[in-house]
Amino acid sequence: MRPFTYLRSDDVAAAVELAAGAGARYLAGGTNLVDLMRQGVETPEVLVDVRSLTRQIEVEPDGTLVLGAGATNTAVAEHPRVRADFPLISRAILNGATGQIRNMATVGGNVLQRPRCLYFYDTASRCNRREPGAGCDALDGGTHNHAVLGHSPHCVATHPSDLCVALAALDARVHLHGPGGPRVVDLTDLHRLPGDEPARETNLEPYELITAVSVPPAPWGRRCVYRKVRERASYAFALVSVAAVLDVDRGVVRRSRLALGGVAAKPWRAREAERVLDGQPVSPELFEEAARTALRNAVPLRDNAYKIPLATRSVVAALTQLAEEPQEAP
Repeated sequence: MRPFTYLRSDDVAAAVELAAGAGARYLAGGTNLVDLMRQGVETPEVLVDVRSLTRQIEVEPDGTLVLGAGATNTAVAEHPRVRADFPLISRAILNGATGQIRNMATVGGNVLQRPRCLYFYDTASRCNRREPGAGCDALDGGTHNHAVLGHSPHCVATHPSDLCVALAALDARVHLHGPGGPRVVDLTDLHRLPGDEPARETNLEPYELITAVSVPPAPWGRRCVYRKVRERASYAFALVSVAAVLDVDRGVVRRSRLALGGVAAKPWRAREAERVLDGQPVSPELFEEAARTALRNAVPLRDNAYKIPLATRSVVAALTQLAEEPQEAP
């Protein structure tokens, strides 16, 4: 561990000012950042602790859920209103990591997890995310767990968050505060695909801090499923995950939401598949068509072609499960 300076601040604006002035990184639960520091992947000289600044979990009068960036994953997953009105969020969180990690991990930190790639974590390997222009050893190495959507010749890593997949499906928005003041962005616009600049993982401006994540009300969103396929029963990242919401009335899909995890460098919102579903009578053929549409642009790497049929079957299974469940009244 290299020496670093540890600082804390009493409010969001002061934390941003402090971080920008010191060239610092923000620290919350530390379940990702501290691990990367131990391995020499991250080497910040200054850390600004922001864990206690924004920990609220609230439901506004219009039904919007507001999750403070410092709220722990455990607190969110166990919150009565989250479980009752936004069950997809709770289910996604409980499918991730371990209880001990969820007790420490925060909403903001979960959203900003670094890529899931062994070559990124191995400082002896070439990685364009760690060192722009160095190359990508994953391309000629093992790609079993890597992306099939949105990857580039410069990076094939995947985003590891379960929570983000649910948030992407639920049209979540991310509230930020930086040197230029506050702003709000759609979660689906926060993360970047690698393209020619894989080191730019998000569209955050320098020293911007996530203060909260908001999720609009959707009473019909109680009919949902989070399906995660992994190599072991617990504490494993997704090979493929599916967050699905289906509003069915008299055998017709009125509205749908679909997002995939484990397949790209960001949570993958399958909007074209939603357009296939919306307004159509429920049928196995419809679900198959939607699943094929969701994976239509998938390009497998050397040893992860299995992900395409796996993701396709997972989407069909999730939609079939939802279609067979009784419709809940809002």
